[in-house]
Amino acid sequence: MYPKRLETRVKSFPLFAAAGGALLLGSCGPKTLALPEQPIDRAATCGVAAAAAARLAVTDVKAPLPLAAHGRIVHYALLAGTEGGEFSGETASAVSRRMSALQEGITRSKWQALAPACEAAYPAAVKTEIALPESGLDAELGCNELAEFLITALEGQEHDYGNEIGGYRKLRLKLNDMIVSGLRARAGSDLKAQQNERRKALAKAAQWGSPTAVMDRCIDRFG
Repeated sequence: MYPKRLETRVKSFPLFAAAGGALLLGSCGPKTLALPEQPIDRAATCGVAAAAAARLAVTDVKAPLPLAAHGRIVHYALLAGTEGGEFSGETASAVSRRMSALQEGITRSKWQALAPACEAAYPAAVKTEIALPESGLDAELGCNELAEFLITALEGQEHDYGNEIGGYRKLRLKLNDMIVSGLRARAGSDLKAQQNERRKALAKAAQWGSPTAVMDRCIDRFG
């Protein structure tokens, strides 16, 4: 289904389709939550809280979540998957699965109180000023890999983000041609070395800010 180098990519984001309607649970329960220390549970907890906040912000409870809201939710899986300096699809997928498992318990508790702890744990998730690197290759690689991550994350959602996915695909096609020589100069002709550079680029891009907002900058610059 995916190119060879995507074997370690995120395969699914089961919570995010559910976020369209399943987070209509009580948010004022008696239980006070603490942010877990375990990395996967910590990211998953913040992702669920972000999904719950996004659902409350939509007036029509049956309406799909805006693209930007989905971007904020998937960002936690991305950040957890890049904590080691290279993107790990296995870790990001584990966060996604854990979000589904934790969803009900969190949304029945005082999940709003998690916001300060999540902001402290993941400052990139609340960045408001987004700037791409000055280096052309660093920006091109980061935008290319982030576009691919979002395409994978958004495909199969309850709401059809076809227009946005189409825009990301178009950008990737353009960037793929732009990065060939620079990537070869940096990593050589070895495919594994090039894949490592791509995973490192996505780890850096995760720190630039919310993925969909970053992609707006990428499209402005390279689209």
